[in-house]
Amino acid sequence: MSIQTPPSLLELAGQSLLRDQALSISAMEELPRVLYLPLFMEAFRRRHFQTLTVMVQAWPFTCLPLGSLMKKLHLETFKALLEGLHMLLTQKDRPRRWKLQVLDLRDVDENFWAIWPGAWALSCFPETMSKRQTAEDCPRMGEHQPLKVFIDICLKEIPQDECLRYLFQWVYQRRGLVHLCCSKLVNYLTPIKYLRKSLKIIYLNSIQELEIGNMSWPRLIRKLCCYLKEMKNLRKLVFSRCHHYTSDNELEGRLVAKFSSVFLRLEHLQLLKIKLITFFNGHLEQLIRCLQNPLENLELTYGYLLEEDMKCLSQYASLGYLKHLNLSYVLLFRISLEPLGALLEKIAASLKTLILEGCQIHYSQLSAILPGLSRCSQLTTFYFGRNCMSMGALKDLLRHTRGLSKLSPETYPAPEESLNSLVRVNWEIFTPLRAELMCTLREVRQPKRIFIGPTPCPSCGSSPSEELELHLCC
Repeated sequence: MSIQTPPSLLELAGQSLLRDQALSISAMEELPRVLYLPLFMEAFRRRHFQTLTVMVQAWPFTCLPLGSLMKKLHLETFKALLEGLHMLLTQKDRPRRWKLQVLDLRDVDENFWAIWPGAWALSCFPETMSKRQTAEDCPRMGEHQPLKVFIDICLKEIPQDECLRYLFQWVYQRRGLVHLCCSKLVNYLTPIKYLRKSLKIIYLNSIQELEIGNMSWPRLIRKLCCYLKEMKNLRKLVFSRCHHYTSDNELEGRLVAKFSSVFLRLEHLQLLKIKLITFFNGHLEQLIRCLQNPLENLELTYGYLLEEDMKCLSQYASLGYLKHLNLSYVLLFRISLEPLGALLEKIAASLKTLILEGCQIHYSQLSAILPGLSRCSQLTTFYFGRNCMSMGALKDLLRHTRGLSKLSPETYPAPEESLNSLVRVNWEIFTPLRAELMCTLREVRQPKRIFIGPTPCPSCGSSPSEELELHLCC
């Protein structure tokens, strides 16, 4: 028979107050801070809307973190909380103990409402939350500083979450009194008009991460460039599965030039990721030339680069400090890789991740990148699978990794000699060749996590993965 822990005196006091809603409302101004969090949680759980409305008007902390409660947040409860804030924001003289500056709707790691007791609320809560404010440059407007509402937004489909739609409407009606700050904005499968509506009410300077998917490049460039230029604190920009649109090279040039002009304003950009890059068609230099801040992460994947695109990679300082370079599934088999080799030599001291998987690199091209690769002493991840390599070329490649002692994981393709007429691995031929490659590698260094061969492996079913431990398939 289990013995339940009896409720604390604080919990009993809160429950007693909520039994008499009129009393709890009238006592709010004088309520000890130690009772605020347990009383708020109890009112939240029981959906005492009037009590919640009054509680936010007398909130004695700098931040109200609702992020961890959003999944349980009922629309009517959310309306009650925002109504309380509205009544307060429109008052000329605010209550003396009201300190709320931030309404935080982000899903935080810590569950602030679970690590009670009250001593935490008396000491740690205000200071901890004040440090999490990220939009300190929000301008003051009028007599009071605007309330900052922090949220990470993921627009997936319409209709959106009811609370999110109500929040947008609430913020729009109170422009000047409220700043909607969004550090991370993801738009996936949502029509562009809904994304534009969101951008019109978000404080654009607060956006640090922006990901846009499933849009055509012309619409994206024409409709969003004016907003992108105002995201001066943007650090991460991702375009995923954006559709190719035209074979008119002159039109492409104009659109890429317009798109590239955005980067003249993005002084803090560190990561640029573009999936499906066929739209560059020789115009990549326009974009690279406009980058103001040295990138740490460049990902151009799924498409092709022309000779002119490759040549610009090593020419500009903005790519001179790369830590992560991903060109996976960019077809490189028809062009010279000397510019890529020059880039690897340039970034050898900083590069940690190099992904050239599925680029259809031919073994005759390999010599152009080996000198630069061998100098990348900080390299920890190297994906080179799904390329066309002979046995001799793979041995040469492995020998050039002698100084790359930090590599883990690393992947390589099956040698050309082990492929049949259908370009499938002949396992009987491949097995001894793979053992020979491992012997070659162990002569120069001891590998940690390595995968040589087709993916998935027809012998053990393993596949390379960034999340899972790689099988030492040898």
